[in-house]
Amino acid sequence: MSVWFTSDLHIGHGSVAKHRAEAAVICAPWGDDDAIGPFCVAWHDRTLAFWWDAVVRPNDVVWVLGDLCVGGAEATAYALNWIYDRPGVKHLIAGNHDPVHPMHRDSHRWQHAFLQAFASIQPFARRRIEGKEVLLSHFPYGGDHTAEERCNQYRLRDERIPLLHGHTHSQSRVTHSEDVFGSGLKWSKQVHVGVDAWDLRPVSLDQVGELL
Repeated sequence: MSVWFTSDLHIGHGSVAKHRAEAAVICAPWGDDDAIGPFCVAWHDRTLAFWWDAVVRPNDVVWVLGDLCVGGAEATAYALNWIYDRPGVKHLIAGNHDPVHPMHRDSHRWQHAFLQAFASIQPFARRRIEGKEVLLSHFPYGGDHTAEERCNQYRLRDERIPLLHGHTHSQSRVTHSEDVFGSGLKWSKQVHVGVDAWDLRPVSLDQVGELL
């Protein structure tokens, strides 16, 4: 059994698929005729599926750190079917775009549907990697993909524990949280497992261990 991490799949999300194609983040094993244009979403989702299926075996464990998709009930159903079809035992650390995250008023209504595809759903988790205590959250301690940090009430407090996260859509794999006391020192290490930083591929436990 192997363990994998990933985040911010954004299955079926047109603007994210278009951005990833234009930014040449997508690395597909086939031609790029459909990368730009009306078929880029299908191409994007097919590429994500290819790289997932290439490495994840049925008994492997995959931690998805949020933002499976963006949209209403129809888009969510499509994304849940997509993730259900992927191999592995999947655990969801919910993100701000997942309707099952407790920040949403109707999150409880989505529990049953998400549990058809995921073995567990939670807003954060604590794991041990290479003998180190590590926290898992969709949100980093600090940082966003907008000029303003959002959802601060749902971020974990930095107490000098390394953090695996998504949310930023950055191509940077490792950052550090800011020192809130102003000493200028870097605080906790943040490892970004979002697909934008990993050529749309899941990140292995060994890769995360090396970064930690």
